[in-house]
Amino acid sequence: MDFSKYAPRRAASCESCEFYQYDEYTDSYSCTMALDEDEMASYVSGFTRECKYYRFYDEYKSVEKQI
Repeated sequence: MDFSKYAPRRAASCESCEFYQYDEYTDSYSCTMALDEDEMASYVSGFTRECKYYRFYDEYKSVEKQI
């Protein structure tokens, strides 16, 4: 059983998040998580120190399951 989802969340940078992806059309990186207006305003204004949707992107996660 994975208990990591119950661990306290710490502030992290968007660059290591699973939802932070490159958009070729705009030639920029952006968050692909659908935040509502209040969540986005709180995060951008600095009132929220951490994103509650943050998930660490581990590119080797699928490889671990194959071994």
